[in-house]
Amino acid sequence: MPAQDTLTVAVRVKPGASRDRVGGRHDGPHGPALVIAVHAPAVDGRATEAARRALAGALGVRPASVSLRTGAASRDKLFLVDRPGPELSEVLRRLRDGSAG
Repeated sequence: MPAQDTLTVAVRVKPGASRDRVGGRHDGPHGPALVIAVHAPAVDGRATEAARRALAGALGVRPASVSLRTGAASRDKLFLVDRPGPELSEVLRRLRDGSAG
């Protein structure tokens, strides 16, 4: 079986939170999504950028490895993680199901 070059992560962004937090699950239009609350407002892409960086931090990858695939103007987004290690799927599952944060 070939190695996976990217991992697609469905995310529900909650802008304007009191602090940044990653964890929890939201059943959105892209299926089960990871909830990311960010302090940044939903203005000029600031919440999206904060969510991208928070996702990278939660997954333990460089921010440059995470890019937006779709959803620039929506709370429901799809991010791509370049060259994910086999452990990332498990970390993502725990973040989604464990309501960490």
